[in-house]
Amino acid sequence: MTVDDSASVRKMISFTLKQHGYEVVEAVNGTEALRKLKQEKIDMLVTDINMPELDGIDLVRKLRDNPSYKFIPIIILTTEAQAGKKEEAKAAGATGWIVKPFRPEQLAAVVRKVMG
Repeated sequence: MTVDDSASVRKMISFTLKQHGYEVVEAVNGTEALRKLKQEKIDMLVTDINMPELDGIDLVRKLRDNPSYKFIPIIILTTEAQAGKKEEAKAAGATGWIVKPFRPEQLAAVVRKVMG
C-alpha cells in the first residue's frame, strides 16, 4: 500500500512497484488507508508523513497497535529530512526512511530488502 496526498507521488510509487511485480493499493491519507485496510490485507506500507486528516506517523502508530499489522514493513517516504522526525517515525514503529525526491531503483531496492 502507498499512502500520499500527492497523486503524482502515488502514481510514481505504484508504477515503480508494479514494474517489480508488486500489487499496489493507493490511499490519499491515513484515514483512507485505514478504511481500505478493513477490506484488503497488505504485506507492506509506504507512507508520506505530512498529510491531511491522519498523518503518516499517526498511521504507523495505529497500524502497530493492530495485531494484523504489528510486524509488516513500513517505509516512510517524505520530504522531511530532520533527525527529530526520523526518530519520531522510528519510535512509532517505522521500518525504514526514504527522502523525496527518490529514485525508482532506490525505492525498489529498499522494498526488496524489507520484504526479504
